[in-house]
Amino acid sequence: MTESRVALITGGGSGIGAAVARQLLNAGHRVAVTGRGEARLRGFKEELGEPEGLLTIPGNAAEYDDVRAAVETTLKEFGRLDTVVANAGSATHDSVAEGDPAGWTDMILTNVLGPALLIRASIDALKETRGRIVLVGSVAGFVHTPGNIYGATKWAVTGLAENTRRQVTEWGVGVTLIAPGRVETPFWDGYGSLPPGHLLTADQIADSVVWAVRQPDGVDVNTVVVRPIGQPN
Repeated sequence: MTESRVALITGGGSGIGAAVARQLLNAGHRVAVTGRGEARLRGFKEELGEPEGLLTIPGNAAEYDDVRAAVETTLKEFGRLDTVVANAGSATHDSVAEGDPAGWTDMILTNVLGPALLIRASIDALKETRGRIVLVGSVAGFVHTPGNIYGATKWAVTGLAENTRRQVTEWGVGVTLIAPGRVETPFWDGYGSLPPGHLLTADQIADSVVWAVRQPDGVDVNTVVVRPIGQPN
């Protein structure tokens, strides 16, 4: 294996995932990103000047065959895997009592099943490198809000992070949950506008991800909640 570390990021073509990919590339990592939109992934790679250390892999984060294929492709191309970032997610922006159930299945599968599939597909490779699992959760996974189905999926991610840590820590694998507050990303497109007040940028959340990934050997940072100043909940 070469010494240059390798990260695999789901939902890496835009928003927080793309910001993490850019920062890790700048830090000397080789990076594979996945996403459902081939055109978006292609545009992201072109935007960065098609760097040699960036691999784009179309696929659905909620389909195990796609996730497993992404891990295998990354290992074949780069020879190792040190970090996985479960970033892919979606929100229906509705409520359990008044929302449209048609969108809930895809959201729940992507937000909850997706991270679990990534862990399952990558754990053997991460054992070899004593690597790190990063799950992108949300403040909504710590704070109750009325009828919030999306929030319920992020509560599941909060639990998955600690349950995973308790199993994989004996294998030398670290687990970090990054829980952002309000961030200016395409997440808000479903609302039609950004929420009021100060918002964090995707790069500011990526700072926290990269900080966790670059901790010294033997250090396991487990939960990082990042809110913009002025967000009370």
